[in-house]
Amino acid sequence: MANSRLEGKILGVVHVGAWVAEVSTALAREIMPEVTVLHITDDTIQWAVNSAMAAKGIAQENIPPFNYLRVANYCRYLQDLGADAIMFGCSTMNRAAEYAQPLIDIPIVAVDRPMMEKAVQLGTRIGLLATLDTTVPSSLRQLRNAAARAGKEIEIVEIFSGAAFTALRSGDRARHDDLLVEAIRAHEREVDVIAMAQISMSLLEKRVAVEGFGIPVLNSGREGLLAVRAILEQS
Repeated sequence: MANSRLEGKILGVVHVGAWVAEVSTALAREIMPEVTVLHITDDTIQWAVNSAMAAKGIAQENIPPFNYLRVANYCRYLQDLGADAIMFGCSTMNRAAEYAQPLIDIPIVAVDRPMMEKAVQLGTRIGLLATLDTTVPSSLRQLRNAAARAGKEIEIVEIFSGAAFTALRSGDRARHDDLLVEAIRAHEREVDVIAMAQISMSLLEKRVAVEGFGIPVLNSGREGLLAVRAILEQS
């Protein structure tokens, strides 16, 4: 049954990798089929981050400032087109949503923030699963900020599987999924919940349901879009 509160609404999504748009598109069709989703994808943003961090080291301060300006301009463009809300889909540059928000009149949601906030509510010992090293510093910051907003003390267990991302980008989705399942299995007894840092890992959602892990395993794509749907329902 159609949700009348969502009919006619427009969601703008900004991605820094064109291929990732497919992930959010599939989830959006399931979660809010009434909503028109407009994507802006710019591979050069991620390329600039990777190049800068390769030269200067993996740290948030090495993200080129012009990347944040570009994101803000894309958000402004989506607002001018009539978007009712915007989701920013890059965890590596998640603070771009914070920088752009004062310049934009509609809500901007960093895709990973709702997931981190949910993880903090579900436990105090949180596994942070990442497959891209450049994402780790910003994901740690997002999780710690969520805990601070909730007034909770947490312990973070970092789980990294770079081989999974390599497999995914080479087209071996099965290998990507197998490696992530192995990583979750190896840590499920030592944490209360696992948050998968990047939206690309939302591809694992159906496999997670089949595996039947003993703890919640959250993905940013679903949690981010559920948060956006709630915003659109109230706008």
